[in-house]
Amino acid sequence: MSSATPVACALAELGVPHQRVKVDIKAGEQHKPAYLALNPNGKVPTLTVDGAPMFEALAIQLWLAEEYGVAKGLWPAAGTPERLQAMSWCAWAYVTYGTVLVRLQMATMGDEALRSAAHADAAREGLDGLLGLLDERLAVQPWMLGAGYSMADLLVASVIGYSVFIGAPVAKHAHVQAWLGKVQARPAMSSEG
Repeated sequence: MSSATPVACALAELGVPHQRVKVDIKAGEQHKPAYLALNPNGKVPTLTVDGAPMFEALAIQLWLAEEYGVAKGLWPAAGTPERLQAMSWCAWAYVTYGTVLVRLQMATMGDEALRSAAHADAAREGLDGLLGLLDERLAVQPWMLGAGYSMADLLVASVIGYSVFIGAPVAKHAHVQAWLGKVQARPAMSSEG
């Protein structure tokens, strides 16, 4: 369960031919000069396209969605209101929701010095409010962008699904819970994730 998992799911969902290269994180391969030349962060994932490296899971997934998703009807075309919503919700998941999620992770699973029940409770409360926003959206439409599944669903659900593992109060939000189940049931999610 790493940031590479949603990228693998996106590649599978879009049917993009690719070669997967395992990076042994436990052995520290991500800190070797050859890998750092591709990804200065020394983390996974990294995607190399025609010799040009790309890093950060959100950037990779947005590029894949734009490059391959539009033609497949899984990503809105440029210049549409749906594209604006897709970009907004994907950034919301990784940045706004993700920031609070990291606070919960550090307060419950981080180094002993960072663990705090009070901070964990505050983070859960923050996540609960954000999940409420998502729940309101999904109460009026079955998918992130309306009537049909899109790569925005995969991107947002990747973060929300991981947050269940960390202890976010997703179960309190019936529309989010039902939507997450539908996204996670897709073949690309279950075969790659």
